[in-house]
Amino acid sequence: MGVKKKKEESTKLVSKILIVCVCVLFVGLMIHSGMGTGWLTIFSSVKSGDTVVIDYTLFDAAGKPIVTTEKSTYDQAVAQGSGIFGSKQITITANQTMEKPIYSILVYPSNGGKVQQLALFSSEYNALSSGIIGMRVNEQKRIAISPNTTMTYDWSAERLALNKINLSEITVGDSFFMGVSDNPEAAANNTTASAFLRIGEVTKKSPEGVVVNFSFPAIDVRVVTINKQ
Repeated sequence: MGVKKKKEESTKLVSKILIVCVCVLFVGLMIHSGMGTGWLTIFSSVKSGDTVVIDYTLFDAAGKPIVTTEKSTYDQAVAQGSGIFGSKQITITANQTMEKPIYSILVYPSNGGKVQQLALFSSEYNALSSGIIGMRVNEQKRIAISPNTTMTYDWSAERLALNKINLSEITVGDSFFMGVSDNPEAAANNTTASAFLRIGEVTKKSPEGVVVNFSFPAIDVRVVTINKQ
């Protein structure tokens, strides 16, 4: 009788545990059903056509972060006395080819200057858009960007002077800002065009002028949300 009673008590205990587990599972399903299907995206990956919100950090030719949405990266650069631009999260469509020449991103300098529109060229946007395919929420990745054309420019001492820039005050490694247009032929055709900021790095200096590399060879991204198409 003692052995039989122990078996019965053990069976009852197991039954109680199973009932509790079923109840917990039921409550969990009820909670998730009230949240809709959005929570399921944490288990899915980015597919073509999805609308994706990302955090990002852009790097210059020397590998220095120049624009970021990540607070820790921004704070570290400021603490080190490095110039950096902050930005907000951006929303892009996965694997979408951009037809416009420039994708504009709002950025603000760490020195408290006015907000600027940073130029991300279509080839760079396309690399970013295709590079996030397969990523999941909170996943981080470095995407390499290969420009379609050379991004190195020579600035003569005369041209710098015309732009009120003193060659003697420039050193290799300095950041160099240049305005770019989404319609280079606008001036010749007397039409309007928008101007955007491009950030470069001074790679060479001589008495004749400087060489500036305006390429963004890499971008770190972190997927924040995925909105399925």
